[in-house]
Amino acid sequence: MIPNYIKKLSIVAVLIVTGILLDVAGLLDADNILSIAREYVDRWWLVLILILLQMILFTFALAGSLFLWVVAPLYPPAMATFILAAGGTLGGVTAYLFSRRLTDEWIEKIEKSRTYKLLHQQDNFFTLFALRVFPAFPHSLVNYSSGILNVKLRHFIPAAILGISIKSYIYSKVIYNTATSASFEDLLDISTYGPLILLSAFVLTGVFIKYKLSTSKK
Repeated sequence: MIPNYIKKLSIVAVLIVTGILLDVAGLLDADNILSIAREYVDRWWLVLILILLQMILFTFALAGSLFLWVVAPLYPPAMATFILAAGGTLGGVTAYLFSRRLTDEWIEKIEKSRTYKLLHQQDNFFTLFALRVFPAFPHSLVNYSSGILNVKLRHFIPAAILGISIKSYIYSKVIYNTATSASFEDLLDISTYGPLILLSAFVLTGVFIKYKLSTSKK
């Protein structure tokens, strides 16, 4: 009989190989997906498809964020933000649950360690929000780490909705306004990512100060 940890490692290996094959086949190419989506942009169900595809990719730690380059050129910033936030949040929750299922045995071995307890002390909305809103920070890392550490969903979900919404709106507005000429360099302009960095740094500073004050009282 195959041990559980072998089965789980096999699942991770399959996901990695699947991601590589999808990328090589061009199925994770934003330009290809965008060209197809343009033909159906007037159909109401395209919104649901775009949300569902993000959800699937984020669940398995694949490139869900590429849909920024699909959704933002097609829809005005407000609508694009809704689609990206819905897909990112739903995908975040399913990734959280999936990673929790994969790592339940490992958690039992580390949950008594000081590192695990320290991270649990920082299980709050503000830390998760700061990570979500920080430019280029991988959402899949937040999703899977939160599942492994059993972060409270009442912190995880609101932080995902708000953090992804803010970042998506700013990026979507830049891409939509530049239309087909949008590129990654447009998002690297300090006027675009600067406010996100400042917001993230401000929130994390507050979390750090609160942590130091609480530890000094003990």
